[in-house]
Amino acid sequence: RRDADAERPRGRRDAERERARREAAEALPVDLARVKREPGTGTGVWGGSGTAAPAAPVRVKREREPDGDSDPEPEPAVRYGRFDPEDQRSRHCPYLDTINKSVLDFDFEKLCSISLSHINVYACLVCGKYFQGRGLKSHAYIHSVQLSHHVFLNLHTLKFYCLPDNYEIIDSSLEDITVRAAFKGTLAPGYVLKPTFTAQHIAHLDKQAKLSRAYDGTTYLPGIVGLNNIKANDYANAVLQVTPGLKASFWGETPPKTSLRALSNVPPLRNYFLEEENYRGIQRPPGDIMFLLVQRFGELMRKLWNPRNFKAHVSPHEMLQAVVLCSKKNFQITKQGDGVEFLSWFLNALHAALGGTKRKKKTIVTDVFQGSMRIFTKKLPHPDLPAEEKAQLLQNSEYQERMVESTFLYLTLDLPTAPLYKDEKEQLIIPQVPLFSILAKFNGSTEKEYKTYKENFLKRFQLTRLPPYLIFCIKRFTKNNFFVEKNPTIVNFPITNVDLREYLSEEVQAAHAHTTYDLIANIVHDGKPSEGSYRIHVLHHGTGKWYELQDLQVTDILPQMITLSEAYIQIWKRREEDETNQQGA
Repeated sequence: RRDADAERPRGRRDAERERARREAAEALPVDLARVKREPGTGTGVWGGSGTAAPAAPVRVKREREPDGDSDPEPEPAVRYGRFDPEDQRSRHCPYLDTINKSVLDFDFEKLCSISLSHINVYACLVCGKYFQGRGLKSHAYIHSVQLSHHVFLNLHTLKFYCLPDNYEIIDSSLEDITVRAAFKGTLAPGYVLKPTFTAQHIAHLDKQAKLSRAYDGTTYLPGIVGLNNIKANDYANAVLQVTPGLKASFWGETPPKTSLRALSNVPPLRNYFLEEENYRGIQRPPGDIMFLLVQRFGELMRKLWNPRNFKAHVSPHEMLQAVVLCSKKNFQITKQGDGVEFLSWFLNALHAALGGTKRKKKTIVTDVFQGSMRIFTKKLPHPDLPAEEKAQLLQNSEYQERMVESTFLYLTLDLPTAPLYKDEKEQLIIPQVPLFSILAKFNGSTEKEYKTYKENFLKRFQLTRLPPYLIFCIKRFTKNNFFVEKNPTIVNFPITNVDLREYLSEEVQAAHAHTTYDLIANIVHDGKPSEGSYRIHVLHHGTGKWYELQDLQVTDILPQMITLSEAYIQIWKRREEDETNQQGA
C-alpha cells in the first residue's frame, strides 16, 4: 500500500484522506451539546465583530451519556466546528430585566465616554453611557465585565448585543427604542433614538390635542416640552427651538433658546424638517460643514414633536454643538450672545445650507419668512455747516433721495426713549406704547435719522410684500462703551386680528388678499440686562390654548396675561380665507 500511495499524485492522495476523515467523524456518535474546546480554539466570533472566523481544529471529548429519564438538552447549531452566532441565546437573553430606560438619553453627542471617538459607538442600556466597540479589548467589553452591564445598543446599526458573550439580542420588548410601531394603519413615530414621521401623521399634528405619557409617568403635549439648560446656551435654545426660554445672564443666552422654541411652532417649517426626505438629497460641496446645521435642526424638531419620548423634556446638546462649529465659535455654549443676532444668523445659515441664494433660489426659510420693502434714503449735510452751504449741498444729486428694493426675514421695531427721571411720587414711570405706533416706521412716510461715524442719513420704509409668517424684533437693548441698557417700555398689542394693509404701498395692496395676522409665539425678557431671564408664550394649534415655558417648566396661561409682558421677539401667522380663529377671546 505504501508503494501504491507513493505512485499516486499528491493532490489525489490528500483528497482521499480528507474523505476518509469525514466519514469517520460522521460515524462517531458525539453529543454535540457537550462538545468541549481546548484553550486556543476561539470564542465563536472573530475579533468581536460578529463575523465567523476561519474554522479552527476542535478536539472532541466524549463524556458519560445522560440518563434515559432526563430531557434532552437543545442542540445549538454548529457550523464548521464552531457555534453559529445566531443561536438560541439571541431570543432568550437573561439580562433584559437589567435595562433601565429611565437613564437612557439619546440627545447627547454620540461619542465614546472614554476615547471620545464617534466610530462604532455602543450605548449601555443599563447605565446610559456610550462606549466604543465590542471586541475583547474594547471599552464596551471592559465596561460589561467590570460592572456586569450586559445589554448594549449599536447607535449606528440600531442592533442590540449582549456582552461579554457577544451575541445579538432579538426581542420585541426593545422595539420602543428603535423600531416603528403600527398606528391606525400608518407608521407612527416609534423611534426614541431616531424618531420618524410619516406624511399622514404630520398632517394631523395641528388637529391632535391628546396628551402623551413619558416612560417616567409624566404627561406632555408633543411640541410643548422643556429644553435642558446647558451652561450659558439659553440664547441659542430660545432661537433654535423657540420653545422654552431659559434663564440667562444676558439677552444672548436665553433669547436664542426661546427663538428655537418659537421656530418649532411654525407649522410649515416644522413639517418640512419632520420629514427627513425633504432635505436628504440636497447636494453640498465636499467638506461643507453647514449642512450639519440642517441635520441637527431636523433631529431636534423630530424629538420635540415625538409622542413616545422617554422623558418630557429634550436636551439640545447636539444642535448646539453644530451651532458652535458652523458659526466658527461666534455663538458658544459657555458665552453669552444676542438673541436677535443669533436668530438672524441662524435663518440665513439655514437658508444657505439648504442650497438657497440671495436672489434667485428659494428655500423653505424664504418661503415662510421672507418679505420685501422699499427703502428711501437721503443723505444729510453735516450739522455744523452754515445754512447757506447746506442749501447748496442739498441741490447736488448726491443728496437726493434714492429708493432701493430689499428683502427681509424679520422687522425691527424701535421703542420710544424711556424716561430718565422718577415722577413726583418717587416711582419710576413704566411707559406704554401701542403696537401700531411703532409699526408706523413702515408706513412709507415716517422718516428716521441714522447716524454713522462720518455721515448722516434720513430713511423711510414701506412694505411691498408680506410673508406668511412675520417676525417682529422689538429693540429693547442698546449698547454703549460702558454698559448695556434695557428699555422697559410695555408694548400693547392684540393677540389676534392685526391688519397690516395700511403699511403696504397702494399699488401692491390689491395683490394681497389677506393681510390679517394672529400671534403664535411671544418671547419675553424679564429683569435687568445682566441678571434677567427669558420665557416664551406659544400657541398650541391642536388645543387652541396658550402655554408659558421657562426652563423645564410648562404651564398654561390666559391670553390676556401675554400682553402685560415685556415682549422681545414675536412671530405672527397670516390668516387665510379658509382658516378660523382658534385662540378664543
